[in-house]
Amino acid sequence: MKKRIILIVAFLALTSVAFYASGQLNLMQKYEIGEEVDSLNGVAVYYNGSVGHVKGRRVTKDGYNLGLKFQCVEFVKRYYYEHLNHKMPDSYGHAKSFFNPNIKDGQINKQRNLTQFSNPSQSKPSVNDLIVYKGTPLNSYGHVSIISKVKDNEIEIIQQNPDPFASSRETFKLINDNGTWRINNNQILGWLRK
Repeated sequence: MKKRIILIVAFLALTSVAFYASGQLNLMQKYEIGEEVDSLNGVAVYYNGSVGHVKGRRVTKDGYNLGLKFQCVEFVKRYYYEHLNHKMPDSYGHAKSFFNPNIKDGQINKQRNLTQFSNPSQSKPSVNDLIVYKGTPLNSYGHVSIISKVKDNEIEIIQQNPDPFASSRETFKLINDNGTWRINNNQILGWLRK
C-alpha cells in the first residue's frame, strides 16, 4: 500500500511539472515569440509561444493598460483601443473576468463599458464583438477573442495565444432556436459589444 501511494504521488508530481513546463516553453519553433501571425483591420495578432509565457506589460502612450504582452487579453484590448477607439474603465483582469455573470442579457457591463450578451442570447453576435470563455482545469484564467465574421449559421473568431498549436482563426456553429442565438461552444460565457 505504501509503494502505491508513493507511485501515485510521484506520478502527480511529474504530471504537474509537465503541465507547468508545457505552459512555459515555446513548443512550436515555426514562429518567434512576438512575431506577427495574423491581423484584423490592421491590428496585429502576435505569437506567444506557450499559453503561460509573459513578456512584460503593454501600455499605450497615454498610459492605458492593454495587458500582458502577447496574451489574449492584450490583443482584444489593443483591438478595441486601436480600431474601435475604446478604453475600458477597468483595464485589468483575467480573460474570464470580462464577463460578469450578474449582468442580464443586453445590459451594460460598466467595468468594460460594453453591452453584455449571454450565450445563448436574444441578440445575434456581430463582427467586432468580444467573446469571453470560461476557465478550464489547464487554464483557469479563461480566454477572449474577437468575432471576425458572422454568417447565418457560423461565426469566425480571431485570437491571440490560444495555445501553441492552435490557429489564430477558428469557426463555431451559430444556432438560432426560435429567435435565441447560441454559439455552439460550451466554454463561451457570452459576448460584449461596443
